[in-house]
This record gives sequence, structure tokens and C-alpha cells, in this order.
Amino acid sequence: MNPDSNIYFTAAIYLIVINVITFIVYGIDKWEAQNNRWRISESSLITLAVIGGSIGAWIGMRTFHHKTFHNKFRYGIPAILIIQLILVSFFLG
Repeated sequence: MNPDSNIYFTAAIYLIVINVITFIVYGIDKWEAQNNRWRISESSLITLAVIGGSIGAWIGMRTFHHKTFHNKFRYGIPAILIIQLILVSFFLG
């Protein structure tokens, strides 16, 4: 197996896992908000997006209607996603 394909496979698995985790965390935080329970910090939610979970964060925001009125999420998550897509295209191109 080509070493490059190993890196791509590992990166793909990482991105799938971090995005699924991020999506679930956004859902948990929405549930906790609705039930007046302990909340996940905004910095943790944004960090998950920054470390590769931006697609999961964006889908979680849309699916759970969560954090959609907070400008740092409304504009920040799509900005993080765009930056990540540019970086990926740069490294793969």
C-alpha cells in the first residue's frame, strides 16, 4: 500500500469521526439547553469545528436549530469550513 494512501485513509477516518462526534455534541448541547441542564462551553463547540468538525458543527446547527442566532457561530462556523476546504484543496492540489 502506498504511504500516501495510508495518510489519506487515516485523514478521512479522522474527519468522519470528528464530524460525527461534533454533530452529536451539538445535539447534546441543544438538549441540555432545552432542559436547563449543564451546558457545553461555546469555546468547546468552536474548538471541535476548528479541529476538523466544521461540517458536523454546521449540520448540527441546522438540524438542531442551535446557536444559529449567535454571530460567532452563524458566521464563524461557515468561515472555519471555508478555510478548511481551501486548505484541503491546497494540500491535495
